[in-house]
Amino acid sequence: MPRTIWSGAISFGLVTVPINVVSATENHSIQFHQYHLEDMGRVRVRKVCELEDREVSQSEIGKGYEYARDQVVAVTDDDLSNLPLPTAKAIEIHAFVPLESIEPIRIADGYYLQPKGDVAAKPYKLLRQALERSSRVAVAKYAWSGRERLGLLRVRGDAIVLHAMRWPDEIRDPAELLPPPVELTDEEIDGALALMDGMTRDDLEGPEFQDTYTDALAEIIEAKREDKPLPEAPEPAAAGGQLVDLMAALQESVQKAKASRGEDAKVHEMPEKKTAKKAAKKQPAKKTARKTEPKKSKSSA
Repeated sequence: MPRTIWSGAISFGLVTVPINVVSATENHSIQFHQYHLEDMGRVRVRKVCELEDREVSQSEIGKGYEYARDQVVAVTDDDLSNLPLPTAKAIEIHAFVPLESIEPIRIADGYYLQPKGDVAAKPYKLLRQALERSSRVAVAKYAWSGRERLGLLRVRGDAIVLHAMRWPDEIRDPAELLPPPVELTDEEIDGALALMDGMTRDDLEGPEFQDTYTDALAEIIEAKREDKPLPEAPEPAAAGGQLVDLMAALQESVQKAKASRGEDAKVHEMPEKKTAKKAAKKQPAKKTARKTEPKKSKSSA
């Protein structure tokens, strides 16, 4: 059973739904500790009071705000839980909007909202079904971990999910990162669409969507534990030379996508390169250049 992160209520209009908040995700990555390489002794971070020059226990540690260099204001958990905000004890819904109207970059970590007790069962189901039938998501405010946040409530199966959202001023303007202006041909765009068709699928199931990094790391740890040779890294696929022509790169990529899915896979046909036609039109100009050379050689004779 996941640990409860926060307890409160969902509030929309005069309807209140008591809930517990639990994490919706799990971290399966391999975690490392720090060790002294000479003797493999564990290296730990100790919390030391600068004034008393001694290590202090967790029970002696609290939060504080440095108001000035020589003045610190202590802030307790009770102070934070009793903030003069309606969102301090409730996830307060302010609007319902289409999910498409929210930029994905603003959506962060997800949490499951668990109905708290039998009294919450009916209003919880009411909100869930209303969200599902309306095809909308709820935008709300809530406060925990020392700050007020914006949140998004949506339906996942029979549960309501809360996603933390970033405030508009937390999103950086990408203008300074954009590439210089370039021109694209219709053939290049059609080629990219053909490649997208070849890579389109209905789900994200399969070995290519599994965490192979953690598996490979586990193999290395097991080999070192048993004092065996480390597994060899697979040879990288032959690149066949660097492709500098964008159309050539797209054509080769489409062929590989077809091969991986079977030749009968329905993908857009790659457009013929117009560069070949242009080159053919330029041939007469080369012939003219050859005719002028003999004339020069006669005059020089």
